[in-house]
Amino acid sequence: MKINGSCHCGAILYEAELDEKSVGICHCTDCQALSASAFRTIGVVQAENFNLLKGNPKIYVKTGESGNLRQQAFCDNCGSGIYSCSASEKPEAYNIRMGTVEHRSELPPQFQIWCSSAQPWLPAIDTSVKLDKQ
Repeated sequence: MKINGSCHCGAILYEAELDEKSVGICHCTDCQALSASAFRTIGVVQAENFNLLKGNPKIYVKTGESGNLRQQAFCDNCGSGIYSCSASEKPEAYNIRMGTVEHRSELPPQFQIWCSSAQPWLPAIDTSVKLDKQ
């Protein structure tokens, strides 16, 4: 499915080709802290299917539980998270922040990861695949 998205203020615009099965929920503690929420909804897009159309996100690099470095891209004007990816020169894929996708209501999550970190007070979220970690 072809998607487009933007940050809250419109300074960053992108388009991508997204497999609807690649939309999921991440419950890791980093996603909780970085989104200021109980989880983050992501869409995994292969690098060749992701295009920035306007703007350049600010990049924050964090170390994941695996020890791998991950870029966190966000708008330096409004703070909207745009994507995360490996810190390599040529990332293989981007985890798009689904809150920035224009047609996000048409893309329900198909899986959940890092369920071992899920907040216990969350109501059940019905998806077919649930993994304790990634």
